[in-house]
Amino acid sequence: MAFRDLREFMSALEKRGELVKVNAPVSSELEVAEIADRLVKTGGPAVLFTNVKGAAVPLAMNLFGTMERMCLALGVKNLDEIGARVADIIEPEIPTSFMDKLKMLPKLAQMADFLPKTVSSAPCQEVVEKDNASLAFLPIVKTWPEDGGPFITLPAVFTKDPKTGRRNVGMYRMHVYDERTTGMHWHIHKGGADHYRGFTKKAERMPVAVSLGGDPATMYSASAPVPPNVDEMMFSGFLRKEPVEMVKCKTVDLEVPAQAEIILEGYVDPGELRTEGPFGDHTGYYSLADQYPVFHLTCVTRRKDAIYPATIVGKPPMEDVYLGKATERIFLPLLQKVLPEVVDMNLPIEGIFHNFAFFSIDKKYPGHARKVMSAVWGMGLLMFSKFVVVFDSDVNIQDLSEVVWRIGNNVDPKRDTMIVEGPVDALEHASPIPHYGSKMGIDATRKWASEGFAREWPGDIAMPKEVVDLVTKRWKEYGF
Repeated sequence: MAFRDLREFMSALEKRGELVKVNAPVSSELEVAEIADRLVKTGGPAVLFTNVKGAAVPLAMNLFGTMERMCLALGVKNLDEIGARVADIIEPEIPTSFMDKLKMLPKLAQMADFLPKTVSSAPCQEVVEKDNASLAFLPIVKTWPEDGGPFITLPAVFTKDPKTGRRNVGMYRMHVYDERTTGMHWHIHKGGADHYRGFTKKAERMPVAVSLGGDPATMYSASAPVPPNVDEMMFSGFLRKEPVEMVKCKTVDLEVPAQAEIILEGYVDPGELRTEGPFGDHTGYYSLADQYPVFHLTCVTRRKDAIYPATIVGKPPMEDVYLGKATERIFLPLLQKVLPEVVDMNLPIEGIFHNFAFFSIDKKYPGHARKVMSAVWGMGLLMFSKFVVVFDSDVNIQDLSEVVWRIGNNVDPKRDTMIVEGPVDALEHASPIPHYGSKMGIDATRKWASEGFAREWPGDIAMPKEVVDLVTKRWKEYGF
C-alpha cells in the first residue's frame, strides 16, 4: 500500500522507532546540518525539528537515510523487487494466439492505472499566498560554512516543454538569494535546462512550479533518471501501484502533486543569470560558484500545518546514496534490455554515482568488455561514468573487497585500459574544462587466447564443496 503523503510516511517511521522529534531550539544555519550528518553516518533515525529559529514550520531531515527506510518509502522489502516489476513490464511475451492476446490485456490495463489523475482541490492549496508570497517562513538549511547561502535541497521542479507541452520533473537545488528569488541549478544535460533553452529561443518567460514534500515515491521520482519520453509522475504511479493525484497551480499553467506539503509557483526569465553557489556538494567538495537562471516566486500554496523536508550532501555516505542505490537497482533491467550480457551493476557509494561504475557480464567473445564500456558511455546519465570496470559473471561486484582484488590481479594497465573523451558531469572538478573530459574503461575479465593472451590463465583458489560442507557440519564438534 502506497503512502498517501509525507506525514503518513513519517507516522510509519515513528511507529517503527525510526523518527525522533527534536523540540529544543535549533538553527538552520549549520547546526541542523551537523546533527543530520551525524545521524546519517551512524545509520540513525529520521528527525523532525519542531523549533527551528525564525521558521514557522517544522523541518524534516534524514527521511531516506538507511536502505531499510528507502525500501519502506517505496513499499518493498528489497529494491530488486521493483527491478523485477520493471523487467516484467518491459519484457512482454509475444502473443501467438488469441488467448495469449487476452492474457496481455491486464498488463496493458495496469499501465493505464499508473497515469496521474487531476483533482479539483488539494491539501497543498489549503493556504494560498500571492501578493505576500515569501520564503521567509521556511527553515531553509545552510549546510556548510562556505556555502553561498541557504539552499532548498529536496525540491521537485516542474516544467513543460514549450513545443510539446510534455512535463519534466527534476530535483535541482535552489540557492536562496532573498525571500522571493533563488537560483535554479539545472545542469546543461538535464530536462529542465532543455526546457529553459526552448523558452529562451522563443524569448518567453518560463513558468515553473516547485513541490516540497509529498508521498516518498513521488519525492524519489523527481531524482530518478527516467527516459525523456516517460512522465516522472507516471513512474511514481508505477512505484506506488496507484496514480499520483495532481492539481492545477493557482498562477502558472502547470500541475503539481496534490498531496505535497508546500508549492512554490513562479517563473524564470530567459537570459537572466545570477551567481549560484558555492555549495558543499555530494562529491565531498564545494562545487564552484557559476552563472545560473533565476527563479522568481509569485505564489506560495501550502497545507495549514505544512512540514518542510530537506536533505544534506557532502562526503559519502550521505542520505543521497540511498536514493542513488534505489536508482541502480530499479533501472538495472532497463540497462539489461539494451545490454543483455550484463549480469549485475554496482555504482558504489564511494563513487558518488558517476566516478565508478562496475559491471559483471556474461563474456562471449574477444573484446566483449570493451564493447560494454563503449555502450555504457552512450546510455543516458551513465555517460558521466569516469571509470567503467567490467568483470566476469562469477564476480560479486557488490563486494568491494573482491572488486579491488580482481582489478589488481586481472588487469595489465597497458593492455586492459581504454581512455576516451566526452561529456562529464557538471560537478566534475578534475577535468581541464567544465562539462568535457576523459574517462577510463578497465577490462578486469579473464583474458582469452583469442584476445592475444598466450599464457595460461590460473584458476581461482577454492576448497571443494564437500570439504566445506563437512567442516560446517562438524564445526561445533571441533570445539569452536
